[in-house]
Parts: sequence; C-alpha cells; structure tokens
Amino acid sequence: MLTYKDKTKSVEERVEHLLKLMTTEEKVGQLVQPFGWLTYENREGTVTLSDSFKEQVAQGGVGSLYGVLRADPWTGVTLENGLSAREGAEAVNLIQRYAVEQSRLGIPILIGEECSHGHMAIDGTVFPVPLLLGSTWNVPLYREMCRAVAKETRAQGGAVTYSPVLDVVRDPRWGRTEECFGEDPYLIGEFAAAAVEGLQGEGLDSQNSVAATLKHFAGYGSPEGGRNAGPAQMGWRELLEKDLYPFQRAVEAGAASIMPAYNEIDGIPCTVHTGLLDGVLRKMWGFDGMVITDCGAINMLADGHDTAEDGPDAAIQAIRAGIDMEMSGEMFGKYLVDAVNDGQLEMDVLDQAVRRVLALKFRLGLFEQPYADPKRAEEVIGHPEHIRLARQLAAEGAVLLKNEGVLPLSKAAGRVAVIGPNADQGYNQLGDYTSPQPKSKVATLLKGILGKLPGDEERVLYAPGCRIRGGSKEGFEQALHCASQADIVVMAVGGSSARDFGEGTIDLRTGASTVSDESWSDMDCGEGIDRMTLTLSGVQLELMQEIHKLGKPVVVVYINGRPIAEPWVDEHADAVLEAWYPGQEGGYAIADILFGDVNPSGRLTVSIPKHVGQLPVYYNGKRSRGKRYLETDSSPRYPFGYGLSYTSFSYSNLRLSASEISEGDTVRAEVDVTNTGSREGAEVVQLYISDVVSSVTRPLKELKGFEKIELKPGETRTVVFTIGSEHLQFIGLDMKPVVEPGMFQVHIGRNVMDTLYAEFRVRKEN
Repeated sequence: MLTYKDKTKSVEERVEHLLKLMTTEEKVGQLVQPFGWLTYENREGTVTLSDSFKEQVAQGGVGSLYGVLRADPWTGVTLENGLSAREGAEAVNLIQRYAVEQSRLGIPILIGEECSHGHMAIDGTVFPVPLLLGSTWNVPLYREMCRAVAKETRAQGGAVTYSPVLDVVRDPRWGRTEECFGEDPYLIGEFAAAAVEGLQGEGLDSQNSVAATLKHFAGYGSPEGGRNAGPAQMGWRELLEKDLYPFQRAVEAGAASIMPAYNEIDGIPCTVHTGLLDGVLRKMWGFDGMVITDCGAINMLADGHDTAEDGPDAAIQAIRAGIDMEMSGEMFGKYLVDAVNDGQLEMDVLDQAVRRVLALKFRLGLFEQPYADPKRAEEVIGHPEHIRLARQLAAEGAVLLKNEGVLPLSKAAGRVAVIGPNADQGYNQLGDYTSPQPKSKVATLLKGILGKLPGDEERVLYAPGCRIRGGSKEGFEQALHCASQADIVVMAVGGSSARDFGEGTIDLRTGASTVSDESWSDMDCGEGIDRMTLTLSGVQLELMQEIHKLGKPVVVVYINGRPIAEPWVDEHADAVLEAWYPGQEGGYAIADILFGDVNPSGRLTVSIPKHVGQLPVYYNGKRSRGKRYLETDSSPRYPFGYGLSYTSFSYSNLRLSASEISEGDTVRAEVDVTNTGSREGAEVVQLYISDVVSSVTRPLKELKGFEKIELKPGETRTVVFTIGSEHLQFIGLDMKPVVEPGMFQVHIGRNVMDTLYAEFRVRKEN
C-alpha cells in the first residue's frame, strides 16, 4: 500500500509522501477552488458532470469546490432545478467518484459550503442570523445549533464551511451587520470558540463534523463610511485588542481554516498582509491550518487595491504572503504553474501551501471516506429537533425594547390587526445567504399569530400596507381599514435581505403575491447593501404614523438585519420588539413572545443610536471621545446589553473575595440576583471591568463575562465570576499584553448602563 493511502501513518508522513509524487500541475490544482454548481447539470432529475469539470480533473485536478450545493439567485439554483437532500448527496458522490477514479493520484475534493445560519442548500434548516444568535447570550445553545448545521452539511458531503463570521461591528450602516454577533470582542470570542467546538465536534473525520473557516481576518467590521470592504482605519493596538481577539479565541479552540478579509489595514490588503498572516496567525498564535481567500480577493490586488501590476504578480504576492487556496481559483489556476516554471515562484513556497491543503483533507478523513450517505442525508437534514432548536433560538434572541403594559397579549381579548410589509413575507425574515424556500416551510408572523388563535381566525386581520422600499401608499387605505376594526395593531416592519428568488412582490391592496414583468426588490440590507441612514426605508414610518392616529394600541415588531433608529417609534409605540431576522421558525417564535408563552430574554449586542449622526456609538469607545453634540448627547437610545422581560430582576450584595491581589492572582466577584416579578424568566448577568488608570487610553468599561440564568418568581441566585489576568490585561506601550498595577472597578448588572460596582487593587510587585 502506498504510504499516503495508509491510514495508520501520521498525517505528516502521508502528506510528504503524496507531495513527492505530485507534478507542478497537480500541486497547483490542489490550491484552486472553482464554483461547484458549474460542475454538473440537473435535467429532469438526472445529474451529469460538465465537460469543463472533467477537463480540469484531467489537467491536474481540482483541490476544492465552492458551493456545490449552494442555491440562490447568484448560482441560478432554484426549487425547481435544485437538488433535494438525497439528490445533493448523490451529486457530491458523483463528483467525488470522478475525481478519485479518473485522476492519477485519486485525491478527493474538498467540498466547501456556506453555513452562516444553516447550510445554504435546498432542504437545509434556516436558523436565525448571527446578530440574533448573539442576542441570545446563550453560548451552549448556539454550540448545539452548530452541531446541527455540521450534521446537515456533512450528510451531503460538505466538509468545510465558511463560518463563523467574527467581525466586530463598529458601523451598523454596513450591510453585513446581520452576519455578525455584535460589537463586543469578548462576546464574539465566546461564540467563536463555541462555533469551532460545535462545527468540528469530536473530530474532523467524524461524519457529524465540518472544518470551520474563520472570517473575515481582519478589521472587516470597521469599513470606512460603513461601505463594504472599505479601508479599516485603526492602529495596531486596537486591532490586537479588539478585532483579532475573537479570531485568537477560535484558533485556540482548534479552528482548521481562516479567510482573510477584502479590506486593507494601514495601506496593506489583508490578502497579502504578512504581518497578519505570518506574524500574528502563524508565529504568534501557532496556527497550522489552511488559509483561503475570499472570492475574487486576489483579483482585487491588481484591480481595486492596485498593489499588484497584473494577475501573475497578484497570484505570486498572495501565495508568498501565506495564501494556501484561492476561492474561485481563477488567478492561481492561470498563473502559478508558469510562475514556477519561469523561476518567478519558488517550489518551496508552492509546496508549503499544498501541504496545508492536503493535511486538512487527511484530517477530515476524506481519503478513507470521500462519499456521503444519501439515506442519512434524508434523515438528518431538516430534522424535527433542528426545527425545534431554530424556534428556541429565534425566541431567545428577540429583544423587547419597550413595553407600556400592552404585552403579553391575551388570547381571549379582541381582534388583532397584523399590518406591515414583513407580516407575511417569508423571505424578508430569513436574512442573506439563504437558499430558496417553499412557502409552507417558513412561519411568518401572520402564520404565527393565526396559530395562537386556532378556530378563531376571523379575529385576525391582515394588510401589508406598503413595501419595505418605494413610495407607494396604495395599500394604506386597506391597512387603515383593518386597523380600525381591531382592538390592537401589530406592525411588522423593518428591512429585507431577500434577493430575487422569483417570488415577485405583493398586491398592496389585497396582500396577495403577484409576479409582473417589472422586477422589484425590497432588499435594503445584506452583502453589498450599505446605507447612509438607519431609518426605516420607504413609507413604513408614514404608515405607522397614520395607523397611530386611530388611537389603537400599537405593538411594533422589527424584522431586520441592522439596528433601526426611529425616535418617533420609540416615543409613540406601546411596545417594540426587535426580532432581527429570526429564520424559518421566526413567526412562531415571535408569536410565542407576543402572547406570553415565552418570556423575552434577548439582550442587545449592538448599541442602538438615537440618530445616525451619533455613529460611532459602540459602548466600548475611549473615555476621551466626547460627551455630546449641539443637538443631543452621545449616549445611545438603547445601550449594549439592554433588553426587557415580562418579569423584573434586582441585583444586590456585590462582593469581592479580596480588595487587593498580586499580578497573576484571581479575585472572585459574587452578586445576588432575584426575580422580583410574578413570572419565571431568564436574566443575562453581565460583568464589566474598568481599568481606572493605565499607561495607554482605555475604554470606560469592557465586557469580560456573562451568564444567562433562569429564575422562578421570588427566587434568588448567587452568580460568581472569577477575574484573572486575562480579564485585566491590555496591549501596553511595548505592544505586548500587560496587567498594570492599580485600581480596577468591577461592574455587574443588567446592561452596560445599569450596574452595581466594587473596586480592588492589583499591587505593584517589587
């Protein structure tokens, strides 16, 4: 048996043996990742491989395929021509079998898939977007979701996913805010580690695991002007302390792959930033996994960043900087073989990249088991337990921002008008990076409310009123008519990241779906959809203002992918629920909260400003950034960590185990939390640290711990945090982590603006 095929040998031995057998063309072939949906055709249920794919295999092989099962308007894969759970697994097997059996060395293909909030394939469970997942503050539950996503993806043959997204959001005008967990690096770091643990599971070679790819490395959440992929204007200290922290946590958890960001930092594109890719990632953190570009990132070096003369120059720069694989494969595939043959690229540099790709394939067990089990795919994908989990997450991540006593609604009282463009538009609640969905699979808010009143559907009135975007008010009359007959009005407004799935739009007078020759997009969020403002698009605010004149109680449900700043709504609505994009079970989850079957427990992970002019408004800015503007102060409308409940909680008796400690020691902080209301509920207990005096400027407060606890009425629980050097350190004058002696404040409470505090001192050592 050849050494590289012998599973009893170490990964290193197998890689080195295989590498020696490979030609230059075969080596370069391992570094390219063409678009997977172009490798086959599905005609009336029969899948055949494309000639172009067969030719690539014959010419040296294909190392990886991106999005074999990806379904969306970009790929052109629809419900009609797409592949079911079983068919998807069978198609992947067809591709793998050809690559293994028709290539000289039989190297299996690495199938890479998008799984930000569920596998982006036909039949996959659509979980809530990461912005909502972060708002749950429930790390174990998110880890459980990642296990479900890994099972569904691997069941169809996907072996690596391009998630989690670990960008720290500083400007919510950015269209990809919905893909992120929030604005705080510590919180993101906790979810980052959980993602790696959940996705990669007990071992990469398990049929329940996929390799995690961390993205976007780094500073991508701080684009200039909130414009996607814009320059990140930050110093090295801020980068190390904030933006790189979640990535470090995920690398320490064992992440197998990482993706550099499109943006530049201090004039250097991340794709070729050796300080990041080699200095930090490899040398400082000891990362030994694979680095893959974002799609088209190498092209941008020659056409966008303009740091490369042409395509060959860009490809050589990228691989020398530490890129191991190119998503799309266009530049590596075109230029690297000639670069080696002409002496412009050293074989050692090429070999190092190939080693990392092959090592990942061996660790994934692809040489032993490259094929999926179609029967298992049918059983695992869309499993009832995954659907239950999607509903629970959607409920736990919804944030109650305001409640003037109108919630929860009574199931026995009066008529309910459900009005707004997001009341019954399924795609509007799913978020970007979502596959086509049959209408019956998505629970809209209207469907959820109807489900709470079985046999009494005539009590529920519906009208869309308007679209997300556009100035048409032709639906106002019907909406006002519905509202006038109701005892309470539920307004479903917000945004949309829905791409054109061919569903058409809605008749604003009847609410019925309609398809016309004129295309219409309500999309005002998602990748590439950045905004100048955070107000509601279109005439949604005007619709609410007209309905408010009727004098009915109004409950506003925001379904959206970025914070909304609408002072009029905050002042005039009787209740406001921020539901983000809650996924396929979202309507049921929101109805659970509205009718009191679930007590809301979500807390904000992004600060919501009063006005877009306050940006940046993230809570952990420097003390020196100023207190107010001429028109208003600089504090947000709703602070980081904020969220209401149907019960109430009190904090008392904050105590520390010591008033002074040595550097390297720990101090224990304890606080008593009591449910002072009449309902059982969950509270997120948040720990913040303040370094009173430091050699470099620091934020006033930084999150350094949290715990979500369930309390019965009248129940008190003592919550304990252990504070050590990792919670007190910062990047010092020498650009290294340091804990300086001096006074520290411990803040524990409901949100960053509502805490108890105590102090302790770190003594200076002789």
